[in-house]
Amino acid sequence: MNTPGPDPAATAVRPGFWRRRLVDPLVALLTQGVTPDRLAATLAVGSVCSLFPFLGATSALNLGVGLWLRMTQPVLQGLNQLLGPVQVAMILVYVRIGERIWRAPEADRFSLGEMMRAFGELPFTGFLQRFGQAGVHAFTAWALTAPLLMAAIYLPLRPVFRRWATSGTSDRDRSTKPTP
Repeated sequence: MNTPGPDPAATAVRPGFWRRRLVDPLVALLTQGVTPDRLAATLAVGSVCSLFPFLGATSALNLGVGLWLRMTQPVLQGLNQLLGPVQVAMILVYVRIGERIWRAPEADRFSLGEMMRAFGELPFTGFLQRFGQAGVHAFTAWALTAPLLMAAIYLPLRPVFRRWATSGTSDRDRSTKPTP
């Protein structure tokens, strides 16, 4: 009695989460005409804009900069959502770096929890009076580190995307050609 083997479609290995959600869409963009350099620049600019140290401003910043530079909006906004938790963590880092740059006194230091609590309790003008200088500190640190972060993302991604662009199209060509 001959029993059929397992269905090859059912046993096919499914690509991992990151491959399906990150790598494959980026490779698809490369095969649709987005250049590797442009994609690397989009991810670099989007990362910097997504780490802007003011809550609620990153979507608009990504939108504005993306329109101005004619970058792919879905990539920018997806990256913005992905980096949301990193942005929150980086706010305090930027504030502390800015305090050192501006040589702020130790008495002006605060915790992120204190700031979040005050945001809910104080009127907007009271919040700005209490934490406005911290915003200046955070913005200064972000503005000074943004070009470095952009270069640190763009320069390594460019050759990776160039490699994906050439191998991605050849892989697709091989998969569409009938096997002899």
